[in-house]
Amino acid sequence: MKSIESPFPPFQNVTERDYSKPELVEKMKKALDKVKSEFGTLYPLYIDGKDVMTERKITSTNPARPTTEVIGQVGCAGRAEAEMAIAAANKALPGWRATSPEKRAEYILKAADIAEAERDELAAMMVYEVGKNWREADIDVCEGIDFLRFYAKEMIRLGAPVRLGSASGETNYHFYEPKGVAVVISPWNFPWAITVGMAVAAIVAGNPVLLKPATQSPIIAAMFVDIMKRAGLPAGVLNFIPGPGSEIGDFIVEHPNINMIVFTGSKEIGCRIYRLAAQVSDGQTHLKKVISEMGGKNGLIVDKEADLDLAAQSACVSAFGFQGQKCSAGSRAIVHQDVYDTFLEKLIACTEKLTIGFTEDLAIYNGPVIDANAYKSIKNYIEIGRKEGRVVFEKDCSHLGDGYFISPTIIADIKPDAVIAKEEIFGPVVAVIKARDIDEAIDIANSTDFALTGGVISRNKETIERVIREFRVGNLYINRKITGAIVARQPFGGFKMSGIGSKAGGHDYLFHFMDPRTVTVNENA
Repeated sequence: MKSIESPFPPFQNVTERDYSKPELVEKMKKALDKVKSEFGTLYPLYIDGKDVMTERKITSTNPARPTTEVIGQVGCAGRAEAEMAIAAANKALPGWRATSPEKRAEYILKAADIAEAERDELAAMMVYEVGKNWREADIDVCEGIDFLRFYAKEMIRLGAPVRLGSASGETNYHFYEPKGVAVVISPWNFPWAITVGMAVAAIVAGNPVLLKPATQSPIIAAMFVDIMKRAGLPAGVLNFIPGPGSEIGDFIVEHPNINMIVFTGSKEIGCRIYRLAAQVSDGQTHLKKVISEMGGKNGLIVDKEADLDLAAQSACVSAFGFQGQKCSAGSRAIVHQDVYDTFLEKLIACTEKLTIGFTEDLAIYNGPVIDANAYKSIKNYIEIGRKEGRVVFEKDCSHLGDGYFISPTIIADIKPDAVIAKEEIFGPVVAVIKARDIDEAIDIANSTDFALTGGVISRNKETIERVIREFRVGNLYINRKITGAIVARQPFGGFKMSGIGSKAGGHDYLFHFMDPRTVTVNENA
């Protein structure tokens, strides 16, 4: 690839914690103790700048100890609270829209500083609430802080009107204004980073937000709301309404006073939101914008000229990082037949080294999956895989108690049209598929409904160039793992059934949250 110069100003990402340093290990241990001492705390809703208590509660438990360890409770919003939040956001809209981009960015940059000062506590909560290991949790926090700073700086860059053309006697200029009230429906798998990224992109662009986090990770979302409160965000700009999707999901999506819906989650729910938002309700004066980021069935192609040690390590980390619960996870290894057996041996050897257990311990790599429903679904897919292929690696996790622990599982000799080669599993399961040549490997890689991430391991430059041209995914990685996109460096998002093609952490992301306007002035009037 020839060198390509960036037209954008440089951006400095937050540096991940280096846990080989004893002082950083000690800080994290103290954060874990502090967070644990606060278990059982009740977090209210937050609407129009005020805490709102509700009779009903959402209880958050540790997926490693679901019957014995309650993290805390949050208020549970129903339709009445959702209606209150919509009214508050619409009331805040004129003033927030009129607030300069620079001033909006000030609030967000202040929030970034608060979050960075408390990064260990945020990471510790993720260790307990969603079962991330230390490094995965810290990376999640870093990404969210990067979103705060990146989108703030992007809004300052985009906020000034731009002169167009040079016609004599008239002035033409172009600028952006917010779309209106945004609903942000965030997932549990990146409960800080994605929640922060979606909400802050909307807010800094001038859109008041209703935040409805996943019910599996509401406390991390509540911590974000608290940081935004302490940053001084005006009343009504951010409204926190955790609640069951079955009760308030359709209601807020279909409401005529909602202008846009920002969603990350499953294909099933994303497509439902897309469909419902397209219907124009009585009293609605606009077409709703939907930013929908959905799943993936991501493939890593291993060429016959690959470094097989690199290939095995990349496949292992891509498949099993955070228990495979990433939309970018490498759930398919598509391997040239000439190196298939050797690759499989090396992948098994890499996976054998992974530790499974309670993620409060720095030595643990894999924790639990998120909840009982996920556990049951993943186990069912593994049983399907036993019939479709050959299970060549799994461990017994029964000694870990009643937590939702599932071993990293490798299933070999899978056909490209098998169920576990087509459907998103969202767990620590990788299907290994044999390909005759690079032609078939690319065909297999492109054969799903998704187009999120993918990669190739190869020493052959021509093969790499061909994969770049023909493997059509939103994020393609060469000779490395296919997870771990970094803000401003690898803008993240896919197309087909993986999403609308937007790129979180990219220089064009905020455009989705604004309407462009052009003004022409006759200077001779």
